[in-house]
Amino acid sequence: MASIQDLGATCLDRFVVSEAPPSVYYIPEFITKQEEQFLINQVYAVPKPKWTQLSHRRLQNWGGIPHPKGMVLEKLPQWLDTYSHKIASLGALNEKIPNHVLVNEYTSGQGIMPHEDGPLFYPVISTISLGGHTLLDFYHHPTTQCDENSVDEAAKVATPEDRLFGSLLLEPRSLLISKDEMYTKYLHGIADRTHDTLTGKVLNVDACPQRAIGDVLERKLRISLTIRHVPKVLKIKLNLGRR
Repeated sequence: MASIQDLGATCLDRFVVSEAPPSVYYIPEFITKQEEQFLINQVYAVPKPKWTQLSHRRLQNWGGIPHPKGMVLEKLPQWLDTYSHKIASLGALNEKIPNHVLVNEYTSGQGIMPHEDGPLFYPVISTISLGGHTLLDFYHHPTTQCDENSVDEAAKVATPEDRLFGSLLLEPRSLLISKDEMYTKYLHGIADRTHDTLTGKVLNVDACPQRAIGDVLERKLRISLTIRHVPKVLKIKLNLGRR
Protein backbone atom coordinates (compact mmCIF):
# COMPACT_ATOMS: atom_id res chain seq x y z
CA MET A 1 0.00 0.00 0.00
CA ALA A 2 1.32 3.43 -0.94
CA SER A 3 2.40 5.70 1.88
CA ILE A 4 0.85 9.12 2.36
CA GLN A 5 4.00 10.67 0.91
CA ASP A 6 3.34 8.84 -2.36
CA LEU A 7 -0.26 9.96 -2.67
CA GLY A 8 -1.54 13.01 -4.46
CA ALA A 9 -4.28 14.26 -6.71
CA THR A 10 -3.06 12.11 -9.59
CA CYS A 11 -2.98 9.01 -7.38
CA LEU A 12 -6.36 9.37 -5.70
CA ASP A 13 -8.18 7.64 -8.54
CA ARG A 14 -6.40 4.42 -7.57
CA PHE A 15 -8.62 4.32 -4.51
CA VAL A 16 -11.97 5.09 -6.10
CA VAL A 17 -14.87 2.84 -5.08
CA SER A 18 -16.09 1.92 -8.54
CA GLU A 19 -19.29 0.29 -7.25
CA ALA A 20 -20.46 3.59 -5.74
CA PRO A 21 -21.80 6.71 -7.46
CA PRO A 22 -19.26 9.50 -8.03
CA SER A 23 -17.22 10.14 -6.06
CA VAL A 24 -15.98 7.93 -3.23
CA TYR A 25 -12.36 7.16 -2.37
CA TYR A 26 -11.41 4.60 0.26
CA ILE A 27 -7.80 4.32 1.42
CA PRO A 28 -7.11 1.46 3.84
CA GLU A 29 -4.20 1.90 6.26
CA PHE A 30 -4.05 5.63 5.57
CA ILE A 31 -2.27 6.00 8.90
CA THR A 32 -0.01 3.61 10.81
CA LYS A 33 -0.91 1.84 14.05
CA GLN A 34 1.48 4.18 15.85
CA GLU A 35 -0.31 7.23 14.40
CA GLU A 36 -3.66 5.71 15.32
CA GLN A 37 -2.62 5.27 18.95
CA PHE A 38 -1.18 8.79 19.03
CA LEU A 39 -4.47 10.24 17.81
CA ILE A 40 -6.50 8.18 20.28
CA ASN A 41 -4.26 9.42 23.09
CA GLN A 42 -4.75 13.01 21.98
CA VAL A 43 -8.54 12.60 21.82
CA TYR A 44 -8.69 11.42 25.43
CA ALA A 45 -6.11 13.92 26.71
CA VAL A 46 -8.37 16.95 26.12
CA PRO A 47 -10.16 18.58 29.07
CA LYS A 48 -13.54 17.06 29.90
CA PRO A 49 -15.47 20.28 29.05
CA LYS A 50 -14.37 19.82 25.43
CA TRP A 51 -16.71 16.83 25.17
CA THR A 52 -20.37 17.33 24.28
CA GLN A 53 -22.64 14.52 25.46
CA LEU A 54 -25.49 13.64 23.11
CA SER A 55 -28.20 11.05 23.69
CA HIS A 56 -26.40 8.27 21.79
CA ARG A 57 -22.77 9.38 21.57
CA ARG A 58 -20.38 12.13 22.59
CA LEU A 59 -18.25 14.40 20.46
CA GLN A 60 -15.63 17.13 20.29
CA ASN A 61 -15.89 20.14 17.99
CA TRP A 62 -12.68 21.73 16.71
CA GLY A 63 -12.19 24.77 14.48
CA GLY A 64 -15.32 26.66 15.45
CA ILE A 65 -19.09 26.31 15.29
CA PRO A 66 -20.36 26.34 11.66
CA HIS A 67 -23.09 28.94 11.19
CA PRO A 68 -24.92 30.37 8.15
CA LYS A 69 -23.55 33.83 8.99
CA GLY A 70 -20.02 32.51 9.21
CA MET A 71 -17.83 30.49 11.57
CA VAL A 72 -15.64 32.21 14.14
CA LEU A 73 -12.43 30.45 13.25
CA GLU A 74 -10.43 28.74 15.98
CA LYS A 75 -6.97 27.40 15.27
CA LEU A 76 -6.88 23.61 15.06
CA PRO A 77 -4.51 21.91 17.52
CA GLN A 78 -1.36 20.60 15.89
CA TRP A 79 -2.41 16.95 16.13
CA LEU A 80 -5.45 17.69 13.96
CA ASP A 81 -3.87 20.34 11.75
CA THR A 82 -1.25 17.81 10.60
CA TYR A 83 -3.89 15.48 9.16
CA SER A 84 -5.93 18.34 7.80
CA HIS A 85 -2.94 19.26 5.62
CA LYS A 86 -2.25 15.64 4.69
CA ILE A 87 -5.78 15.27 3.39
CA ALA A 88 -5.53 18.58 1.56
CA SER A 89 -2.37 17.29 -0.15
CA LEU A 90 -4.45 14.60 -1.87
CA GLY A 91 -6.18 17.27 -3.94
CA ALA A 92 -9.76 16.24 -3.21
CA LEU A 93 -10.65 19.71 -1.88
CA ASN A 94 -9.27 21.64 -4.86
CA GLU A 95 -6.39 23.22 -2.89
CA LYS A 96 -8.60 24.11 0.07
CA ILE A 97 -7.32 23.15 3.52
CA PRO A 98 -9.82 21.68 5.99
CA ASN A 99 -10.45 24.00 8.94
CA HIS A 100 -13.02 22.04 10.93
CA VAL A 101 -12.88 18.63 12.64
CA LEU A 102 -15.66 16.77 14.43
CA VAL A 103 -14.49 13.96 16.72
CA ASN A 104 -17.22 11.39 17.35
CA GLU A 105 -16.97 8.54 19.85
CA TYR A 106 -19.15 5.50 19.16
CA THR A 107 -19.38 2.62 21.60
CA SER A 108 -20.64 -0.75 20.40
CA GLY A 109 -24.32 -0.42 19.52
CA GLN A 110 -24.26 3.33 18.97
CA GLY A 111 -24.88 5.02 15.63
CA ILE A 112 -26.24 8.17 14.04
CA MET A 113 -29.50 8.82 12.18
CA PRO A 114 -29.41 9.30 8.39
CA HIS A 115 -28.54 12.91 7.62
CA GLU A 116 -26.68 15.17 5.21
CA ASP A 117 -23.89 17.60 6.04
CA GLY A 118 -25.48 20.43 4.08
CA PRO A 119 -24.31 23.70 2.53
CA LEU A 120 -22.32 25.04 5.49
CA PHE A 121 -19.43 22.84 4.40
CA TYR A 122 -17.46 22.62 1.18
CA PRO A 123 -19.01 19.52 -0.51
CA VAL A 124 -16.24 17.11 0.43
CA ILE A 125 -16.22 15.02 3.60
CA SER A 126 -13.21 13.04 4.80
CA THR A 127 -13.24 10.59 7.68
CA ILE A 128 -10.40 8.85 9.51
CA SER A 129 -11.51 5.87 11.62
CA LEU A 130 -9.71 4.91 14.84
CA GLY A 131 -10.02 1.90 17.12
CA GLY A 132 -12.90 -0.02 15.56
CA HIS A 133 -14.82 -0.46 12.31
CA THR A 134 -18.30 0.55 11.26
CA LEU A 135 -20.63 0.36 8.28
CA LEU A 136 -21.51 3.78 6.92
CA ASP A 137 -24.90 3.47 5.22
CA PHE A 138 -26.11 5.65 2.34
CA TYR A 139 -29.79 6.29 1.69
CA HIS A 140 -31.86 7.72 -1.13
CA HIS A 141 -33.88 10.83 -0.36
CA PRO A 142 -37.54 9.77 -0.70
CA THR A 143 -38.21 12.54 -3.22
CA THR A 144 -35.18 11.84 -5.41
CA GLN A 145 -35.70 8.10 -5.39
CA CYS A 146 -39.36 8.41 -6.36
CA ASP A 147 -39.35 11.45 -8.60
CA GLU A 148 -40.85 9.35 -11.39
CA ASN A 149 -43.22 7.44 -9.15
CA SER A 150 -46.60 8.22 -7.70
CA VAL A 151 -47.22 9.37 -4.14
CA ASP A 152 -48.35 5.85 -3.30
CA GLU A 153 -45.05 4.45 -4.58
CA ALA A 154 -43.13 7.04 -2.57
CA ALA A 155 -44.86 5.87 0.59
CA LYS A 156 -43.47 2.38 0.03
CA VAL A 157 -39.91 3.64 0.44
CA ALA A 158 -40.54 5.83 3.47
CA THR A 159 -38.37 3.80 5.87
CA PRO A 160 -34.56 4.01 5.92
CA GLU A 161 -34.34 0.27 5.30
CA ASP A 162 -36.28 0.62 2.06
CA ARG A 163 -34.20 3.61 0.99
CA LEU A 164 -30.80 2.02 1.70
CA PHE A 165 -28.64 2.38 -1.39
CA GLY A 166 -25.45 0.75 -0.12
CA SER A 167 -22.86 0.76 2.64
CA LEU A 168 -19.13 1.30 3.03
CA LEU A 169 -16.98 -0.65 5.47
CA LEU A 170 -14.77 1.76 7.36
CA GLU A 171 -11.94 -0.13 9.03
CA PRO A 172 -9.50 1.25 11.62
CA ARG A 173 -6.82 3.58 10.19
CA SER A 174 -8.72 4.04 6.92
CA LEU A 175 -9.58 7.29 5.18
CA LEU A 176 -12.89 7.82 3.39
CA ILE A 177 -13.41 10.78 1.06
CA SER A 178 -16.91 11.46 -0.28
CA LYS A 179 -17.75 14.24 -2.72
CA ASP A 180 -19.93 15.09 -5.72
CA GLU A 181 -23.10 12.93 -5.85
CA MET A 182 -22.23 10.99 -2.72
CA TYR A 183 -22.16 14.26 -0.78
CA THR A 184 -25.11 16.07 -2.34
CA LYS A 185 -27.52 13.33 -3.39
CA TYR A 186 -27.60 10.83 -0.52
CA LEU A 187 -28.15 10.75 3.22
CA HIS A 188 -25.61 8.87 5.33
CA GLY A 189 -25.86 7.28 8.75
CA ILE A 190 -24.73 4.46 11.04
CA ALA A 191 -27.19 1.86 12.33
CA ASP A 192 -27.41 1.14 16.06
CA ARG A 193 -26.08 -2.40 16.30
CA THR A 194 -23.27 -4.40 17.89
CA HIS A 195 -22.38 -6.59 14.86
CA ASP A 196 -22.21 -5.99 11.12
CA THR A 197 -22.72 -8.63 8.42
CA LEU A 198 -20.97 -7.95 5.12
CA THR A 199 -23.46 -8.37 2.28
CA GLY A 200 -23.54 -7.47 -1.38
CA LYS A 201 -24.73 -4.01 -0.32
CA VAL A 202 -21.23 -3.25 1.03
CA LEU A 203 -19.67 -1.48 -1.93
CA ASN A 204 -15.99 -1.59 -0.98
CA VAL A 205 -15.40 -5.11 0.31
CA ASP A 206 -12.81 -5.69 -2.41
CA ALA A 207 -10.78 -2.78 -1.06
CA CYS A 208 -10.69 -4.21 2.48
CA PRO A 209 -7.90 -6.74 3.01
CA GLN A 210 -8.94 -10.04 4.55
CA ARG A 211 -12.66 -9.25 4.34
CA ALA A 212 -15.29 -11.10 2.32
CA ILE A 213 -19.04 -11.21 1.82
CA GLY A 214 -20.62 -13.14 4.68
CA ASP A 215 -18.16 -12.02 7.36
CA VAL A 216 -19.71 -10.98 10.67
CA LEU A 217 -17.74 -8.25 12.42
CA GLU A 218 -18.12 -7.31 16.07
CA ARG A 219 -18.16 -3.59 16.70
CA LYS A 220 -15.74 -2.10 19.19
CA LEU A 221 -15.21 1.43 20.46
CA ARG A 222 -14.66 3.61 17.40
CA ILE A 223 -13.51 7.21 17.11
CA SER A 224 -14.11 9.07 13.86
CA LEU A 225 -12.32 12.23 12.79
CA THR A 226 -14.62 14.01 10.34
CA ILE A 227 -12.41 16.55 8.61
CA ARG A 228 -14.07 19.27 6.50
CA HIS A 229 -13.70 22.79 5.17
CA VAL A 230 -16.05 25.61 6.17
CA PRO A 231 -15.88 28.23 3.40
CA LYS A 232 -17.66 31.05 5.20
CA VAL A 233 -15.65 32.26 8.18
CA LEU A 234 -15.64 35.53 10.06
CA LYS A 235 -12.55 37.71 10.12
CA ILE A 236 -12.35 37.49 13.90
CA LYS A 237 -10.10 34.57 14.88
CA LEU A 238 -9.92 32.94 18.26
CA ASN A 239 -6.81 31.27 19.61
CA LEU A 240 -8.28 29.61 22.65
CA GLY A 241 -6.04 28.64 25.51
CA ARG A 242 -3.25 31.02 24.49
CA ARG A 243 -2.31 34.52 25.55
